[in-house]
Amino acid sequence: MKQSMPTPAARALVALITVTALAAPAAAAPAATGAMSRPPSNPTADPQVDPLDSPRWEDMRRQFFPAATVRFDARVAVTAPPNAEDPLNVPVSVDASALADVREVIVFADFNPVVEVLSFEPVEAVATLGFRLKLQQSSPIRAAARTADGVWHVGGVWVRTRGGGCTLPSVGSASPLWLQHLNEVSARLWPGVGPGDRLRLRVIHPMDTGLAAGIPAFHIEDLAVRDAGGRPLMRIRAHEPVAENPVFTVDLHPGAANTGPLHISGRDNNGNLIDARVPQ
Repeated sequence: MKQSMPTPAARALVALITVTALAAPAAAAPAATGAMSRPPSNPTADPQVDPLDSPRWEDMRRQFFPAATVRFDARVAVTAPPNAEDPLNVPVSVDASALADVREVIVFADFNPVVEVLSFEPVEAVATLGFRLKLQQSSPIRAAARTADGVWHVGGVWVRTRGGGCTLPSVGSASPLWLQHLNEVSARLWPGVGPGDRLRLRVIHPMDTGLAAGIPAFHIEDLAVRDAGGRPLMRIRAHEPVAENPVFTVDLHPGAANTGPLHISGRDNNGNLIDARVPQ
């Protein structure tokens, strides 16, 4: 689904930045291609000992789970390239679908200056999400899934990078056309991919971290996918480290998209609204 464009030049700009994200074949993986790294599946590992051996893990525990039960769990799979060539666009996918009754997932990078990347609630969707993020330096990227019993299950991978992704200005903000298309959405629904249907959507937004000189923080805060009747299917809360012009891949449960066009809504931290519909 593409929103209307006011000029031929604008149409060309949006086509350029959306074609790669949305023209992938239906069988494509949620996040990216290339060499991938997954957490080890070791049922005998101590669930209280950080398998990534990060010196910042205790800081992460205190920040995100100060009074909760936390277990390292290989059923929470984080997939990312072990060596990220572009620190502004590191492809990541999170899959917590092996757990029962996931209520919330938090994604964070131990050594980023802004640690929390995003969180999502798979209300009527599968507990998976594909996206891209910015890395300032080599770091563990972790996902923590909270189940109905209040326990946080944590998985993650180390990603090496040359760094600098959080302190560089966005590329899109240098274009004179980006403001005309701020928060425009391009999306496509692939029926019968994964457990049900796969939705891939892209929002035009610079996602500035506020760490580049003279450029304030400017990023999407909230994004929701709803069915035609307004029932929420997936809620995403994004933070500054999400990559520019963010692409999200969401797997819906069977039948979730059968009632009519999906509705994409949200807002950024300046109060600009996101509002689009995805035809079937």
